[in-house]
Amino acid sequence: METRKNKLGANHPDTLTSMANLASTLWNQGRWDAAEELQLQVMKTSKNKLGADHPSTLTSMNNLAFTWKAAGKGTESIKLMKECVQLRKHVLGVDHPHSLSSCTALANWKAEQEDV
Repeated sequence: METRKNKLGANHPDTLTSMANLASTLWNQGRWDAAEELQLQVMKTSKNKLGADHPSTLTSMNNLAFTWKAAGKGTESIKLMKECVQLRKHVLGVDHPHSLSSCTALANWKAEQEDV
C-alpha cells in the first residue's frame, strides 16, 4: 500500500483499492478501529476523487457501514447504509445484486434494533 501511495499518489484509484483491501483484512481480524480508520479515508477520498455516486464509493460506504455495525455502532451503521441503499438503487438499479445485498443488510439491522 505504501509503495502505491509513493508511486501513484494517495488519491489514485489503485491506491484506494489497496487501502480497501487492507481494511478488509483488518476487519476479518476483528480490528474494527484500524479498519474503520482506513475505510473512512477510502470513502472520503473516493467521494472527492470519483464522486459520491461512483460504484467504488458506494462499495466503500457499504464496507464502512458493516464495520460500524460490527463495532457496535448500530445507529451510525444504519444511517450510512440507508444512504448507500438509496444511491445504489439510483446508480445501479433496484435489482442489482449490490443494491439487493445492501437492502437486505439494512432490513436485518433495522429488525435487530427493533428487537432490542
